[in-house]
Order: sequence, then structure tokens, then C-alpha cells
Amino acid sequence: MNDQSHYRRPAAFRMNDPQVSVAASDATGGPAGGAVRVTPERDVAQLPSAVEIATMRSKRSFRWSALFWSALGGLCLLGLGLSITALVEDLFARSQVLGWFGLLLAALAGSALLIIIIREIVSLVRLSTVETLRERAAATIVSDDRAEGSAVVDDLLRLMRGSPRLARARVTLKLHIGEIIDGADLIRLAERELMTTLDQEARRLVSAAAQRVSIVTAVSPRAAIDMIFVFATALGLVRRLAYLYGGRPGTLGMLRIARLVVSHLTVTGGLAVGDSVVQQVFGHGVVAKLSTRLGEGVLNGLLTARVGLAAIEVTRPLPFVALPQPVLRDLAADLLRRREDGD
Repeated sequence: MNDQSHYRRPAAFRMNDPQVSVAASDATGGPAGGAVRVTPERDVAQLPSAVEIATMRSKRSFRWSALFWSALGGLCLLGLGLSITALVEDLFARSQVLGWFGLLLAALAGSALLIIIIREIVSLVRLSTVETLRERAAATIVSDDRAEGSAVVDDLLRLMRGSPRLARARVTLKLHIGEIIDGADLIRLAERELMTTLDQEARRLVSAAAQRVSIVTAVSPRAAIDMIFVFATALGLVRRLAYLYGGRPGTLGMLRIARLVVSHLTVTGGLAVGDSVVQQVFGHGVVAKLSTRLGEGVLNGLLTARVGLAAIEVTRPLPFVALPQPVLRDLAADLLRRREDGD
């Protein structure tokens, strides 16, 4: 049996028409007689939100791995403390002089360990400040909030107050802060004033590191030496870039930056050299001028440059908005130009 009401042709009705009735969406039964029933749609705001429930559950999740490593670290520190205490007691049992000498060495070691822990915590806090500044600046570019933009610029000035090369840029930026109305323009002004010099130095560091890697790996007789040198150069480059942009990474800070760089390369696919760069390296007669070892050296230099570019994006306190972002193609051109000049 077919219900002809489901196949009604389009028509217009007045809401004050006595033949039109408004019924709830869950009401049963058809319209009485020839009346027309209008069923309003449910309000979207009253529908259940699965996203909010998932977000709340993720916030309540407990990290058992963090508890495990914290407890294991505490046990290791307790065991080390008991071992040192037993050693000092044995030294006192043998001789008072040896006991006091051992106690002095234990006190010096404990003080040095405390200072190292404090420095690591400060470096992690500073790196977190850089990451937060970059996220806040990106959000301010979108929202164009004047108050938030001014707060980001103030925090950036405090972060860069220890850099003597930016003294004039800091003074210029402070003089023009009150003249800018939009928050996004404040971020762009801060980027032009503070990041221009740092970006030029960062590009020079990346280019120099890529050139060293290309030369050493071209003349190195062993692949193991190539790997060790490339790893050490890339690690030193990342550390210098972090110091350049205001970070002071320690051991834990370097591990965090290295993880961020690897994650960035994995997401962007930066471990593979693009086709355009390969054509630039091996095109235009470059293959005829370079031997196999020299070609491998150039490729290793390009991969080092890609790691440096990823480190710039990770350690830079502001996103690239007003200034051009350095690309691998430009560094490859500089590397090939220096290679041809050297040949």
C-alpha cells in the first residue's frame, strides 16, 4: 500500500492557514483529513556531540608510562644515594681523613647534579616558551587581536633581550609598537625587525654545514665515517640554530628538539630530496662535471641542509609570515655554486 503523502508535489502554504498544523518530529499518525502537517527539524545544538565527549575522555586519560619512568627514576636515585652513604660510612670506618674526603666529594657531586638538573629544567621551560610563542603568534595572525599581539611581542622581546646583535632592532620595535593598531601587523613588524638578521645567520649556518658535509663525504674512504660525520654535523647545526633563535637547550632539550625535527621531516617528507632539486643537481651538465663520490657528497649536503631547514621551523619563535621562508632549492644553488667555484 503506497502512501501518497510522501510524494506530494512542491507547494506553498501560509503558517496561519487552518489546514496547516505543526507537529513534533516524533509524533505518530498522519494529518487529519486534508490538513497539512509541518514537522520542524531538530535543533543542531540539542544533538549529542561526540567530539566533546572524546575530548573529555582524552583529558582524563592517565599516562601509565610517565608513572613508570618516574617511579623507576626515583628507585634509581634512592639506590644511588644508599650506595654513596654506605661508601662514605666505610671510608669513615677505615680513616677519618678518607671519610671526610669522600663526604666532600659526595657533596660536590650532589651540588653539581642539582645545578645540572636546574639547568635542564630551565632549558626545557625556555624551549616550551619558544613553542608557545610560535603558536600564539600564529593564532594572533588569524584573530588579529591587538592585546594578544602586544603580549606576544613583549614576551618575544624578553626572550631576545640577551642577544646583543638585536639591540638596535629591539629599540626600533619598541618605538613603533604604540603606532600599530592591528595585532597581525604587530607580529609582522616584530618578525621583520627581529627575525631578519637571525634568518640570514641561520641560512649561513645551514649552508656552511651542508658544504662541510658535501666536502668530507666526497673524500671520505669509509661509509661509517660519513654517517658519523653527518650525524655530528646535523646535531651541532640543530644546537647552534636553537641558540640563535633564543633557546638554550641542554641534553634533554636537544633530545626534544631532535624529536621535533624528525617528526617535522616525517610529516613533510623532507628526508627525500624533491625531483626539482635532483634535476637541479644532476641537470644542466652537472653530472658530467662531478664524479660519483662528488655527487654523493652533494646529496649528503642537501640532506643536511634539509635537516637544518626543519630545525629552523622548529626553533624559530615566530612563524614565517612577513619574511620569505628559506627553501632547499636556494641552498642547493648556493652549494652547487660553491662546488663549481672550488673546482
